[in-house]
Amino acid sequence: MHRSELTIDLGAVRRNAERLLAVLEGAELWAVVKADGYGHGAVDVAGAALAAGATAVCTATVPEALVLRREFPTARLLVLGPAAQREVAQAREARLELAAVTGEAPVGLPVHLKLDTGMGRWGVSELQAGGIDVVGVMSHLASADCDAAYTQWQVDRFRDATAELRGVTRHLANSAGALRYPESRFDAARCGIALYGLSPFGEDPAVDGLQPALRWDSHLAHVKLLRPGESTGYGRRWVAERETWIGIIPVGYADGFRRDLTGTEVRVAGEPRRVVGTISMDALAVELDRQLSVGTPVVLVGPRIPLESHAKVAGTITYELACGIGSSPLRSRRTVLHG
Repeated sequence: MHRSELTIDLGAVRRNAERLLAVLEGAELWAVVKADGYGHGAVDVAGAALAAGATAVCTATVPEALVLRREFPTARLLVLGPAAQREVAQAREARLELAAVTGEAPVGLPVHLKLDTGMGRWGVSELQAGGIDVVGVMSHLASADCDAAYTQWQVDRFRDATAELRGVTRHLANSAGALRYPESRFDAARCGIALYGLSPFGEDPAVDGLQPALRWDSHLAHVKLLRPGESTGYGRRWVAERETWIGIIPVGYADGFRRDLTGTEVRVAGEPRRVVGTISMDALAVELDRQLSVGTPVVLVGPRIPLESHAKVAGTITYELACGIGSSPLRSRRTVLHG
């Protein structure tokens, strides 16, 4: 029996892509698969998104895009992050498109100029396109998940700066923008988190018609009875006040179940159970209401145990948790569903 199993439902990815395309009302969907598809598998997710109607795939780095080029020889691939000088030749040979995120723009291949409209990160303050093949102009929304006024200000700034441009693709919206701000969609939207069925707003994905694509399962590897005053885990952070059955799950922070997830819930034999004590590198403990058998199934992420609920406990976002879940075959099994 494997310590845990990750299941990626590519059918859910396709349905999420179709949902986003319906929301975009004619704007193109560009699938963001950086960081190995937010931990879901970049090649698998890119294939599902393209099959559902996405017209481009976006990565953070040239090496990420080169992996995709081997699998998708004709797909439109855009690198969103900066490219080192030595990578530009590779990008040119692989027919990639690069974002010009600083004052310097690569020559000899299609370029997307990035305008900083308020993210305060990559991008230039004014558009200048001399001597390069500009096929797109882009920016990035800083707070479409939480600040409507600032988002609208960015949209207006981008519209004004690009109003006179012709023959280029204008793209600004991320998942949150695509779902909630029609005026941000322009010609294309670069959607990442929503493609995986996770909410950019930290709420139930079903609110926006999204279906989570990732499921994470494990099992009880050990069950023991603690007497009053006995503890489980490093630092004795949880001490039994009465006789309590606990179950040990062979998953820990080395697998991506972070230390700050103590107190969250998982489902053991279909029932919610609280994670107690300090999460170890390779194991965590749950409080049980009765003795259960070794091998009892545990759902770490899945139906009624959404990644959003774990993110709230950890004080972070689903993006970080999804990217941190380990899929090494040395520690877990990975299954891809194509239905």
